[in-house]
Amino acid sequence: VFLTGKAGTGKTTFLRKLAASTHKRFVILAPTGIAALNAGGVTIHSQFLLPFGAFVPERHLPGDITHGNFTDQDTLNRRHPLNNIRRNVLREVDLLIIDEVSMLRADVLDAIDHRMRAVRQNRYQSFGGAQVLLIGDLYQLPPVVKDDEWRVMQRYYTSMHFFESHVLKQHGYAHIELDRI
Repeated sequence: VFLTGKAGTGKTTFLRKLAASTHKRFVILAPTGIAALNAGGVTIHSQFLLPFGAFVPERHLPGDITHGNFTDQDTLNRRHPLNNIRRNVLREVDLLIIDEVSMLRADVLDAIDHRMRAVRQNRYQSFGGAQVLLIGDLYQLPPVVKDDEWRVMQRYYTSMHFFESHVLKQHGYAHIELDRI
């Protein structure tokens, strides 16, 4: 589910009420440290132990990518394994809540999907079968991508916004917009 709305429409209030009242096991994530603190969660990179740089949504990097900071699925698994605590949290979680999603890059969402499928040993359902709530305002900060990364990533994505991720393109999502303050 993608929950959006302009400033003041209640996105943060909804997030706090959901966290206080849900029976589901959840984790709150955000793209940056400040956003994670404001949401009462942790950063995406720290929870999923993602390396900095770009994630190529393939098993192996194409042979023509010889420079830059790129990670493929196999490299992510081998060089950046999850520790037991993080693995157990992700295995047991029912709901991933990602706040400030306007800053989330498509490749990072695909990396999250890859991690969740692997940890939950469920390769056939998006995010390994966990529910995902994406919260944010697309009129806020956009995702940041370096020019050298974009030259490679444009092979896989038409833009770096989260909604261009392969997982959302393949599986879809519900869009809810709060329109009153």
